[in-house]
Amino acid sequence: MLDRLQALADRYEKLSELLCDPDVAADPKKLRDYSKEQSDLQDAYAAYTEYKNTIEQLNDAKAMQAERLDDEMREMVKLEIEELTARQTELEERIRVLMLPKDPNDDKNVIVEVRGAAGGDEAALFASDLYRMYTRFADSQGWRVELLDANENDLGGFKEVIFMISGKGAYSKLKYESGAHRVQRIPVTESGGRIHTSTSTVAVMPEVEDVEIEILDKDIRVDTFCSSGAGGQSVNTTKSAVRVTHIPTGIVATCQDGKSQNDNKQKALQVLRARIFDIKRQEEEAKYAGERKSKVGTGDRSERIRTYNFPQSRVTDHRIGLTLHKLDAVMNGDMQEIVDALTLAEQTELLERENATAGV
Repeated sequence: MLDRLQALADRYEKLSELLCDPDVAADPKKLRDYSKEQSDLQDAYAAYTEYKNTIEQLNDAKAMQAERLDDEMREMVKLEIEELTARQTELEERIRVLMLPKDPNDDKNVIVEVRGAAGGDEAALFASDLYRMYTRFADSQGWRVELLDANENDLGGFKEVIFMISGKGAYSKLKYESGAHRVQRIPVTESGGRIHTSTSTVAVMPEVEDVEIEILDKDIRVDTFCSSGAGGQSVNTTKSAVRVTHIPTGIVATCQDGKSQNDNKQKALQVLRARIFDIKRQEEEAKYAGERKSKVGTGDRSERIRTYNFPQSRVTDHRIGLTLHKLDAVMNGDMQEIVDALTLAEQTELLERENATAGV
């Protein structure tokens, strides 16, 4: 591992030189690519630099301990060695995590689809609650939210809502949200006070660039129609809403919340690319399903991942057995504890797999 870290440090320092090169500064693509590569290496480089300094200080302290010292100085050196040894262990664990294989999509923006599933109007209302939860979490991270498409019911819930969240690391924190979310509560439409169970599904997909998924004009059909509001009633008489169909796969994407027909078309194409990429990604993961079973799930929408129990103010993530008694805070976007727990579970699984491969 130390050889890999030294190679990483050498590359980081080489990138520092390249970013000071006038020829690179004059080339926007190189400047962007090198800056991103160095940013990706920053945390591991900083940890390795501190690790080397810690080892150096530890060796010096051990050398001093071998000298003839008075009792007070010997005790001070002993305490310093204990502190440096503990720090060395902490840094080794941190470096092991930083050196784990990284999901290439982690730094991407995401397209999120939330749909009411089982439960009719109550499922749609819960879908709107999830939409609000994600937008508030995005606000807390300093990310930007853009609504792409929405289909409301008469009660103000969402039969379907599609939106983009833009910000560094958005996919790395939200990728665990794909799946079926179950709610247990008394619906506003329930006159008898009985608790109902409903579900909404969430799909989180990384934003895909044109170069990653090429969509040819001959492979798509573009239809225009009037934008609609709650209950399907038309809210304007111009055909600004756009439906794009990818003929080879049959995948469809619509958008009606843009400022113009062209704006809606471009947004629909964004969603279409993300859906095609997501299907290909899931097909690739399915090939290794027998070899790998992730604790945090596969991202399949049919997989029930979390329950939100309102009477008991309880949120339970079934994949990792996490239960929090702070439902109101979570629904208001305080999701960081859940995100951290899911991230740790995945890192632990990856470490266990590496240890098994290495025969540790």
